[in-house]
Amino acid sequence: MARRDVLDATLRIELALRVAEIGVQAIDFTPGAIISGFLPIRSEIDLRPLMAALRDKGARLCVPAVLDRETIVFRELARGAELVRTGFGTTGPGPQAAVLDPEIILLPLAAFDSRGHRLGYGAGHYDRAVARMHARALKPRLIGTAFDCQEVEHVPEEGHDVALDEVLTESGLRSFRKADRPDPASPDSRWRQERIR
Repeated sequence: MARRDVLDATLRIELALRVAEIGVQAIDFTPGAIISGFLPIRSEIDLRPLMAALRDKGARLCVPAVLDRETIVFRELARGAELVRTGFGTTGPGPQAAVLDPEIILLPLAAFDSRGHRLGYGAGHYDRAVARMHARALKPRLIGTAFDCQEVEHVPEEGHDVALDEVLTESGLRSFRKADRPDPASPDSRWRQERIR
């Protein structure tokens, strides 16, 4: 996070625009698909340009709202909606907004590694939200969003941690194919990655 914090403000804007340019081309979806983004806190990448581009391409947008220490829901982000404080330093639509089940989730993160593991902020909100969706037979596509400087050599993982399907940075969209993911007990297995620029 310290690497992210020191990025120049002008560079941060340029990188957000670059991510929007890449993301709108690389993230495939059918019109009407529900996509969850987020409004930035701290020095997170600003996804608003990407979210606007995805909306223009036909996406229905939502953002997370923290209900309590363990629960987030995804509230619809409609044009002109009043934004309120939604917990954990975030803002978003209030409780009158529709709660949606996203088909694609753009996740914030502190760090990620080449295996598709993500380090969040320690609260586990997304892990639990995705687990609840899986329990209802919903399988959202999980795309981490970050600056290149947030990649680290190794993110330690625990059994409840949800791995990413892809990560989107200013360098492109990198895919971590689930079919190629190793059994944790098998040190010989490898992950295959591809970059879409």
